[in-house]
Amino acid sequence: MSAHTMLHTLWTLAAGDPALLPRLALSNTEQSLPSTFPVGALAAATIGAQALMAAELWRLRGGRAQDVRVDQRHALAMFRSERYLQVDGKPPPDPWSAIAGYYQAGDGRWIQLHTNFPHHRDGVLQVLRCADRRDAVAAAIRGWSAEALDARLAQEGLCAALIRSPREWQVHPQAAAIAALPLFALERLAETAPQALPADHRGRPLGGVRVLDLSRVIAAPVAGRTLAQHGADVLAISAAHLPNIALLVIDTGRGKRPAQLDLRQDSGRERLRDLIRGADVFIHAYRPGSLAARGFSSAELQALRPGLVEVSLSAYGQAGPWAQRRGFDSLVQSASGIAWTEGQAQGLAQPGKLPCQALDHASGYIAALGAMAALKRRALQGGGWRVSVSLAQTGAWLQSMAPLAGGLAQAELDEQEIGPWRSQTASRFGSVSSIAPAERMSATPPYFALPPAPLDAYPACWP
Repeated sequence: MSAHTMLHTLWTLAAGDPALLPRLALSNTEQSLPSTFPVGALAAATIGAQALMAAELWRLRGGRAQDVRVDQRHALAMFRSERYLQVDGKPPPDPWSAIAGYYQAGDGRWIQLHTNFPHHRDGVLQVLRCADRRDAVAAAIRGWSAEALDARLAQEGLCAALIRSPREWQVHPQAAAIAALPLFALERLAETAPQALPADHRGRPLGGVRVLDLSRVIAAPVAGRTLAQHGADVLAISAAHLPNIALLVIDTGRGKRPAQLDLRQDSGRERLRDLIRGADVFIHAYRPGSLAARGFSSAELQALRPGLVEVSLSAYGQAGPWAQRRGFDSLVQSASGIAWTEGQAQGLAQPGKLPCQALDHASGYIAALGAMAALKRRALQGGGWRVSVSLAQTGAWLQSMAPLAGGLAQAELDEQEIGPWRSQTASRFGSVSSIAPAERMSATPPYFALPPAPLDAYPACWP
């Protein structure tokens, strides 16, 4: 499936104006990264689709029609934006835990551990009853069957995945639960009169649009970052007691105002309610039902702010036995057969992996596309809307594409190639060098109005 075909799929699902498609030009579409999967096409299509929707919103707000261009290699660099981040000329510390990764169990099958957050690491070590060393973990896992360990870790709320083949995943109850669902869902939740976008657009597609971003790691933060690069006021809410990964805070925090609230406290929840009343978009990556348990169900969100656009990202989808299961990009790759396929294609004795966190980044751009499509519908039709995206559904879409001929021979990106795409920004972290947005828009070029900032840098209020 080519980038253009994928773009048409996304644009149709988002109900974009078909007349705008010729105004988007994709270049270098034969170039990808070493993989049997067409990650280059995925990058160009998802970035291109959200950029074109930003252009449509700009036209809806009275702006002139514009041309959009996306270089597929630049798009791939954005799919690796966290990898290329530098602070004061140096990369931040490696976020991967020493014991994270693939292990062979006693039955010969493989399992992946995801232990980048301290409480996940400590929980795994407690189950395995071993020291925090890779050799100790490997020895302990050899005393388990991979399937039994996977089930036990999931029962404990920890993060792991049994390595499955695509065929094994296809017959799994979770795969069956999401098989008939669209790539992303855009559903109307409430009836309200049409609500025009803010009158003061500040010369940007999303100028004046207020976005609450309650998310961590990559996928949902990329969605918020994408809305910020088109001019939205993004207030990123975290909490002091929650762990974070420094380079992701910096990379996905560009253009946002970060603030902290403790939703365990009545005062924190009440402050969040006040913020929701003034918001246009509410992004979160909580597992289905988690926010509802704190008094922020979809119905309660609409009651607080009629016409709110809720954007929900999850690992395995909103339905099925794994809807509550914790997961990250690499774990979904492992569970769904992507890691197995890459390992087989590369002739490895163990699982392989995609050359970037493609499910995370693609899902983030799809979520941003859905958010803008919902804002358009709210302006024209009224209503409150929910956009639902999952890493597993994005992964299933990628797996549905034909293998990339000669994909493993594709050229890697190097510093000489990505150099022209770098942007330098002074920040409280130091001098930040990062990959600039990949889309080129003739009337409203995307940019970040704010540098990345520490998680407690701003008060929890709208500017």
